[in-house]
Amino acid sequence: MGAVVAIDALLHQRRLWKGQPSALPPSAQPSGHAQLDALLPTGGWPESALTELLIPADGVGELGLLMPTLVRLTRAGERVVLVAPPYLPFAPGWQAAGVRLSALQVIEADARGAAWATEQCLRSGSCGAVLCWPMKADDRMLRRLQVAAESGQTLAFAYRPLGEAGNPSPASLRIAIDAAPAQLRVLKCRGGLAPPMPIPLLGE
Repeated sequence: MGAVVAIDALLHQRRLWKGQPSALPPSAQPSGHAQLDALLPTGGWPESALTELLIPADGVGELGLLMPTLVRLTRAGERVVLVAPPYLPFAPGWQAAGVRLSALQVIEADARGAAWATEQCLRSGSCGAVLCWPMKADDRMLRRLQVAAESGQTLAFAYRPLGEAGNPSPASLRIAIDAAPAQLRVLKCRGGLAPPMPIPLLGE
């Protein structure tokens, strides 16, 4: 039977290698909400990555959460694409919020076409952000979107039902939006542990 050796002794003798956690570089894509950015490992949206926003129903503040980002991107001349949104965006409202409408594009498509269009927009590298509302998205589809976002160096946001929270996902960031009480819960974040406490819903 082998002898029991303390780990500290092995480290001191340099017989055991200890890895150091590598911090992710700060994000150049702040959410526009200081309280949320403080919880995220990079201080903002994960760049070139897929973020899932899990919602209980439409109209719970899910667009308000992204509005500062959409305003910033379109004002900087970046294209923002909405793929198959459940409702036609109310242009005067978006403009009043500060979005530059000339940089906003809407793609209408069925479920299959929407998945294809989302992936192509992400891979193109010509968009600042792509928002999609996949009705049925399996792990394979979500992984394709994650890879496409990395390839095109684009922010990808997918609105999905809150009921999907219990299922695994390749997304870099997963945020659940609760209606009652109105709050956000970070379920998963690349580069760090998800904070245990929810925060009040932002963008209301």
